[in-house]
Amino acid sequence: MNDLLLTGSRPWVPGRRTDLADILVRNGRIEAVGPGLSAADAEVIDLAGALVFPGLVDTHCHLDKTMWSAPWTPNTGGRTLAGRIANGEGRRAELGLPSTEYAANLLGEMVRHGTSHVRSHVDIDPEVGLRGVEAVRAAAARHSGRVDVELVAFPQGGLITRPGTADLMAAALADGVEVVGGLDPAGYDRDPVAQLDVVFGLAEKYGAKVDIHLHDGGPLGAWEFDLVIERTRATCLSGRVAISHAYAMGMLPADEQRRVADDLAEAGVAMVTCAVGAAPVVPVRVMHAANAVLALGNDGIRDLWTPYGDGDMLRRVNSVAYRDRLVADPEIELALAAGTYGGARVLGLGRYGIEAGAPADLFAVDAETPAAAVVSVPERRLVLKGGHVVARDGAVTD
Repeated sequence: MNDLLLTGSRPWVPGRRTDLADILVRNGRIEAVGPGLSAADAEVIDLAGALVFPGLVDTHCHLDKTMWSAPWTPNTGGRTLAGRIANGEGRRAELGLPSTEYAANLLGEMVRHGTSHVRSHVDIDPEVGLRGVEAVRAAAARHSGRVDVELVAFPQGGLITRPGTADLMAAALADGVEVVGGLDPAGYDRDPVAQLDVVFGLAEKYGAKVDIHLHDGGPLGAWEFDLVIERTRATCLSGRVAISHAYAMGMLPADEQRRVADDLAEAGVAMVTCAVGAAPVVPVRVMHAANAVLALGNDGIRDLWTPYGDGDMLRRVNSVAYRDRLVADPEIELALAAGTYGGARVLGLGRYGIEAGAPADLFAVDAETPAAAVVSVPERRLVLKGGHVVARDGAVTD
């Protein structure tokens, strides 16, 4: 394995100045960070003052649904949750979904934009079975060494209302899928107790993490937050549970937002926000003040739910910062921290960041400050995964 010495870099660590420093990489990990480093046997890459960030973490996407690189397909899903679910299921066979080719092509875009880790929800139901799991695993294998992909067994079409789905999810978990998913236990499945019984029961049985889509808004959504928090405490799954979308969090009065954030932090439940359309964004500053974990994701990308998206997590950080009206530099960096360190905590990464001993998953951009990088979304000059150069000047390397 080639060792690297990145000279003239400005490493970003939340809350610290981005002063000039060198980064020495050996055997895929960061060995040292500081000025004036040397290593006679290492390849030297002069970054000439570029900012260096830890690899981006996309904590919520749907690789099995994407039609990235496919011919343009007009969106026919409508605007309701039920309509989009039915449209996605009704047209996937016609369009060749799930597709290993499309998923792999999208992963390539993510890699060149500096994403090191991805959590992908994969639809599981009696019609599609585990084909989505197989397709996404095959796509991830094509990018082995460039990006790590974690899968969620996701009951997109319902769990309690879809007989046979729970057994298929159990089969996926038994086959190594790392996370068990859920979907609107009250608003869609109409039986929150039964759905959470199944989801948390599977998590306990298979040692899986939990990630529940929660689109329900207002008081209903807030009540479901409390149910998930209670289940997390009861099952001792602190640090292994996430609530994705969590639209209700952005609708609640300020004092209720603070109460929920404090409860999330105490129970070890994270939230994942995606800034999708006009949907409410989880308030970044409230979560930070409570020391509650917040992560970000792209959600759907060029699929039957939305024609939008490009797989660039730095642009998603920009969207969240814009939507949550984060304007001061320290506030903008909170969104950046959610798209990096927050995602690493949700995925349970043991070592992460720009420090000695951490994997050398890094990307470099030309920008004056971290906040300026978020606002301008510059091309990635260099992307490393496990100490290997996997992209340079916006293109994936061989």
